[in-house]
Amino acid sequence: MKLNAKSCTIIAALAVFIGLPLLIYALGDFPRRSVLKETISILTLLFFSLMLAQFFMARSNEPLLKLFKPKQIQNVHKVISYTAVGFILLHPFFIVLPRYFEGGVKPLDAFVTMITTFDSLGILLGIGAWVLLLLMTITAIFRIGLIKRLQVKYPVWRYFHGGLAVVFVILAVWHAIELGRHTDTAMSVYFITLPVIGVALLGRYYWRTIPHKTAKAPAIQGAKS
Repeated sequence: MKLNAKSCTIIAALAVFIGLPLLIYALGDFPRRSVLKETISILTLLFFSLMLAQFFMARSNEPLLKLFKPKQIQNVHKVISYTAVGFILLHPFFIVLPRYFEGGVKPLDAFVTMITTFDSLGILLGIGAWVLLLLMTITAIFRIGLIKRLQVKYPVWRYFHGGLAVVFVILAVWHAIELGRHTDTAMSVYFITLPVIGVALLGRYYWRTIPHKTAKAPAIQGAKS
């Protein structure tokens, strides 16, 4: 089968955002736990990686826009949003889920302890990232109504949405590095590199699209003859 540019792009995306984190996980040197816990960890890593892929599906990725129609990219963006974002929002629940099948601390007690441990930087980062993700999701769902109510142009909302995404990713990656069981050096480098590239592309696009004031040329005063 002859591969075209679209097929190669899809294969490359799957390799980077799904294959690579799975490979890093498989080669990671850490004790394995129960099937349920490891499954939750793998899904968390994959869904978070797919969320990072959203940076590369924005208007800032001009080569992608030349290969695929905006509607096609938007549809994939929505599918990832509905699945990955939903899973990550349920991340706190999935952390305590295995407690239902184990002895010791009850799931609810473990959950309350987790979200009230304010002396842990990792927990605070996680709570901050979760709140930002929820805010980003709600404003995205009701964006049309918000734009009309606030009487702002769509690009303004897009800058706001992009800004929330950048801050969320910073907190989320920091949280993962602080507390993540599977975020060893290789996984940490992976989770840092992708956002840096994605944010750089987004920043360059915003810089080029935001109107900049041009300096007025000094008036030339000629002497009357």
